[in-house]
Parts: sequence; structure tokens; C-alpha cells
Amino acid sequence: MTEPHRAVIARVNADFSAITQYMARVSADLSTLDRLMSEQPQPYPVPYSRPAAVPYSRPAAVPYWPQYQPQPQPPQAAPPPAPQKPSRDQGWIGKLLAVAGVAVTLIGVVLLVVLAAQAGILRPEIRVAGGAALAVALVAVGAWLYRRPGGRVGAIALAATGIAAAYIDIIAVTTIYGWVSAPVGLVLAAVIGGGGLTLARRWDSQQLGVLVLVPLVVLAPVVTDGITLLLVGFMLALAAVSLPVQLGKDWIWLHCARIAAITFPLLIALLGLYFNERSDLWLVSACAIGAGLAIVAALILLPRTSNRVLMALATGAGVLPVLCVALVADRVVAALMAVVLAAVLLAIVFVGDRLAGVDGAVRPIWAALSAISATIAVLVAFDGHVAGPVLLAMAIVVAVAARREAIARWVALGLAIVGAAFYLSYAPPSLLVYATETSTAAAVSTLIASLLLIAFAVVIVWANDDRDSTMWAGAAVVATYAITTFTVTVGVLIGGEERGFFAGHMAATICWIVMAAALFVYAARIPKADRSLPIGGGLALVGAAMAKLFLFDLGTLDGIFRVAVFIVVGLVLLGMGAGYARLLEKQDQQQDRQM
Repeated sequence: MTEPHRAVIARVNADFSAITQYMARVSADLSTLDRLMSEQPQPYPVPYSRPAAVPYSRPAAVPYWPQYQPQPQPPQAAPPPAPQKPSRDQGWIGKLLAVAGVAVTLIGVVLLVVLAAQAGILRPEIRVAGGAALAVALVAVGAWLYRRPGGRVGAIALAATGIAAAYIDIIAVTTIYGWVSAPVGLVLAAVIGGGGLTLARRWDSQQLGVLVLVPLVVLAPVVTDGITLLLVGFMLALAAVSLPVQLGKDWIWLHCARIAAITFPLLIALLGLYFNERSDLWLVSACAIGAGLAIVAALILLPRTSNRVLMALATGAGVLPVLCVALVADRVVAALMAVVLAAVLLAIVFVGDRLAGVDGAVRPIWAALSAISATIAVLVAFDGHVAGPVLLAMAIVVAVAARREAIARWVALGLAIVGAAFYLSYAPPSLLVYATETSTAAAVSTLIASLLLIAFAVVIVWANDDRDSTMWAGAAVVATYAITTFTVTVGVLIGGEERGFFAGHMAATICWIVMAAALFVYAARIPKADRSLPIGGGLALVGAAMAKLFLFDLGTLDGIFRVAVFIVVGLVLLGMGAGYARLLEKQDQQQDRQM
């Protein structure tokens, strides 16, 4: 009785399992059919045909366990459609024609405002009203066209032309006809330019913003009959109102256009004043404002831009007028402006790791710009005899203040190279070969610069944590030359051209051998693994001292100087030979006991 009852339950269980599996498969097929019909609808109705009857066959009995139950399979996702290939021209022909139309139309507006006024064609009111009406009509048509399919390119061109035409009209009203004062004209220009750039942001069009700024750089000077202070003010106002429009946008070319709108008029105005031998404090102030605007704009926009190198270079172009104010300004004013610029850029470089976007190539570019600004400040403020020591002192300060920053070391090295170039201009190698009388100013500058050059060679090696043999060798050569120049200059100042020259070279040779001894002592006090570099430097100095002793001192020096230099150098070499091995063994034993 029990066995037939269990057999019936097993058959019923198997039947339900088969039905469940069959319904799951039917559900999956219906889902797939629905998706295919929605993606590819049939053009003609398909007549319905009843499917052939499938005879039912009872499946074999299976045990009733949940893990044996078949699970419905999810429908397979359809492959995504292949992306369409973009058009080959990408609309560049339309954009090119639109830009050409902007240029030609704006030239026509300038001709209407300027040449018509010169020829007396039409009344001023008609010319101004005609320019304003044309500007409004162009913007209105552009806005209408923007809402039409495919009208974006033409709408941007028309709107840019209308905005630039309105801006030129305001410039003419202010500068040619004098109907409004300069402050009112600046406000109106800022409003019009800001409105055009706001439209560019609303349409998300960098091209519109660029087309608003760039034509004015070329055409506005024609309206104002040259670069004037008022035109510079117009450009600064337009550049200022263009900054908020760019917030949150990666519009690098709009930033470049902003810098061009500031830099070109300022540089041309500075050159014009320089050739006319005039100065203008207001123009100098405009240069400072333009540089400040360029730096602030870059700091705000760097986190969002994908081309930080170009933005850093464009910002460097924006501060260029400050570096050129020496053409028209007092030396003190020009030097102070360059120093402030160098300090600001260097401060940004130092804290760049805490400023968003000031990383990568931006910091080296601005560090180099800071070094150039500092060099220009020194060159403007001082003559050659003072500029050399000042630049070397600045290099030491930068190297010590930021010894952990590789960029700061490069800045310091650049300052030192320029300072050393001035140093070599009045202390050339020929002074070490021939006894030459020098002026007191040159001698004092040589002595100070020699000491600073020696100090810089020591500091730059100390600031570099890497055991770079090339840097050590370069520092040793620089220090050796500076020591020799110092001793010879002191000898000539004290003893005259002949006796003092000999005494100076005697002291130089002794200093060389003493430096070699100091390197050997230093090598004995450091771990064995680090000794190769100072020992190599010491041996090189010993070889150089011996070569100088026999090739130069023996034939050039005479009398007591020749005797003294050989005796002193010989005694030092004897002391080094006798004491170095003992000192080295003693230091090694102490280090082994500490380990």
C-alpha cells in the first residue's frame, strides 16, 4: 500500500516540475519576441497559423528535492546598435564661412563708423543708429536661427557679429563723437560684452565667446585711431566680465582670447610711448591690473581645464607687459613691479601642492617665469657690477629657503647662471693668466661675487639629496675658479699687479690642496658606501693642484713665492699621506663598534 502511494506522489511531482520548466521557457520566448518586434517592426502583418500539436510525453520520475528543480533562464540582452560614423566634414566648411562672414561684416561696421565720418557721409546720429540697429538685428536673427534645426553655426556667427558691432558702436560714441564720458562708455561696453558672453555660456558655445573678443583686438584700434588709454580700459573691462562666464567650463581658447585682448594693446601702447620718449603712470597701472587679472583667472580656471600647459603659457603672456614697463617707467617703479610679480609667482609655486590645478607642468613654467621676473628686476635696478652679486645672493636665498623643492633648486640655478655671467664679464679667466689692474668697483664686486659663488656651490650640493657626481664636479669647478679669482684679486689689490699677482696664485694653489685635504677628512667621517664621491673629488683636486704647481707656478712665480708654494704644498701632502690612513682606520673602527 505504501509503495504505490509514493509512486503516485513522485509522478505528480515530476509533472509539476515539467510544467514549471515549460512555462518558464514560454515566458522567456515571449519576452524575446516582444523585444524583437519593438526594435524591428514588421512592414506587413503576418497571418496567424495554428502550431502543430505536439504529443505530450510524461517525463521520467525524479525525486522531489528543491535543488533538482529547474530554474528559469533570464532573457539574453540584445547587442547594442553599432555607432554611426560621423560625417567627414564635421561642419567645418560652414564654420569657416561663418568666421569669414563675421570678419567682413565687422569691417563694414568699422567703415560705417570711421570712413563715413571722415567723408561726411550721413549724419553722426544716423551712423550710430544704423550700427545699433544692425547689431540688434543680427543678434535677433541669430537667436531665431538657433532654435531651428541645423542653425547653431549660423546663429553663433550672427550673434557674435552683432555683439561685436554693438561694442564698436559704443567705442565710437565715446572716442570719436564724445557723446558719453569715458566711465559711462566703459560701463556700457562691459554690459554689452558681458551680455554677449552670457549668451555664449547659455548656448554652451566657446566659439561665440572667442568671436566676441578676437575681432575687437584688431578692429577696435581702427575706431579709436590707435591704441589709447581709453581703448586699454575698454579691453580690460571686457576681459574682466568674460571671467565669470567661463566658470565651470573648459574653454581654454576663451582664456587665450582674454589674454590677447589685454596683452596686445598694452604692449603696443608701451612701445609707442617708448619711441616717443614719454611715460604714463596710468598705462603702467593698467599693466599691473592686466597681470593680476591673468594670474587670478588662471588660478580660478586651472582646476577645470584639460590643457594646463597652454593655460600656464598664456598666463605668462598675460604678465609680459609688467616685465616691459621699464620702457616707459622709472627704474625703481619697474623694478618693484617685477619683484612683486616674481614673489607672487614663486609663492604660488611653493604652495602649489595645496592649490587645485597648480601641478604638473604649471609649477615649472611659473617657476621659470618667476626667475625671469626676478632677473629683470635686478637688471633694471642695478648695473652689472651690482647685479651679479645681487643675483647670486638671491640664488642662495631661494636654494636655502626651499631646499626640498626641486623646482626651487632650478630657479636658484637659473639666477646663479645669470649672476655668474655678469661675474665673468668683469672677472674673465684672462685675469688669472695675466696680471691686470682693475678698478675698485670691479675688484669689490669680484670679491663679493666670488664669495657668493663659493657659497652657492656649497648650498646647491647640500640641497640636493641625490649623490649626483655631475653636480659635485660642477660645484667643485665653480668653487675652485671662484677661490682662485678671489685670492688673485686680493693679491693685486694689496700688492700691486706683479707681486700681488704672484702672491694671489701662491695662495690659490695652497687653497686647492687644503680643499683636497678637507674632502679626505670628510670622506673618513662618513659611511664606507658614501666615500667614493668625496675621495674622487679630493684626488681630482690634488691632481689639479699638482698640475698648476708644475705647469704654471713653477714657470710664472719667482723668488720667495715659488719656494713658499712648493714647501707648503709638499708639507700638506705629507700630512695627508701620513694621517689619512690612520684617521680612516680609526673612523672605521668606531663605526664598526656602533654597529
